[in-house]
Amino acid sequence: MKTGSATLEAGPSAAASSAEGTLKRHGKSFHFAGKFLPQESFERCARLYKFCRFLDDLADESPNPDLAARQLEEIERDLLEANRRDPATADFLDLAGECDFDVDPAVELARGVKGDLAGVAFGVEAELKQYAYRVAGTVGLMMSGVLGVKSPAAFPHAIDLGVAMQLTNIARDVSEDARNGRRYLPADLFTQAPRIEMLAAGNPAIHGEIREAVQWLLDEADRYYDSGISGLAYLPWRARLGILVAARLYQSIGTEIRAMDFAVWEGRAKVSLRKKILISARTLVYFCLHGELRRKPDRHDPKLHRHLAGFPRAQAPTHDQSNS
Repeated sequence: MKTGSATLEAGPSAAASSAEGTLKRHGKSFHFAGKFLPQESFERCARLYKFCRFLDDLADESPNPDLAARQLEEIERDLLEANRRDPATADFLDLAGECDFDVDPAVELARGVKGDLAGVAFGVEAELKQYAYRVAGTVGLMMSGVLGVKSPAAFPHAIDLGVAMQLTNIARDVSEDARNGRRYLPADLFTQAPRIEMLAAGNPAIHGEIREAVQWLLDEADRYYDSGISGLAYLPWRARLGILVAARLYQSIGTEIRAMDFAVWEGRAKVSLRKKILISARTLVYFCLHGELRRKPDRHDPKLHRHLAGFPRAQAPTHDQSNS
């Protein structure tokens, strides 16, 4: 379909298949955890995932980066102007209307995805954290909207859960990302910024520094998981278990990476179905026995967002606002 000067190609993940089918194919951990959600919430989460996947595929699968950039810019405009010229954007706008949340995070998501098109070589932690906010913290915000969360105090914690999952993704995919011309590990984690091809090949000369960088990344992810999970009390009670299971399943990818001594060049860490079932069972027991998941946190740690000034919903509300 035409949107101005560029043609929007939905790609395989936004074709005629259902939103749940897209989630099942591309987001196995989320699909597994989604079964703990109420059916309506699960369906809406799947629709959100499908839209996010659509944007991601534009950056990852397009043979023409310039065309993909124009397409993403047009999606930004369509989101801001509520234009329903392509089915993926139209369904997302319908979803935002049904759940009464704004589209600012989706605009930031499109901008973050567009940043992948020119290649990535981050220099400092701030660039990494801002990227993680754009491509995943925003998804946490939109998930909050899908699940009916309205309290401003919840939003920083929702951002943190998304950031935690993105940092886990980056730790898992160091070599794969490098083969696609992307280095998300900040250069300041290394004595000398490694060349992309060295990361892609898992060059033994930098194994030690890669291990240290990935360990730092997972330690950071755990800090954000802690904050994200502490904010689950803002969710409707039936949604809390499903999101907690999703968080624990994703966090377990980091556990697998630690078990392989952070040697991410040796292969992609995966969580088996058996382990997913075991983690889910343990999470269910934890959910039933621990009352802190029912208590809203006293405050959000501002240090987690020290690089996110000016981004939508990243600023924690004042005490008065948090009680509203």
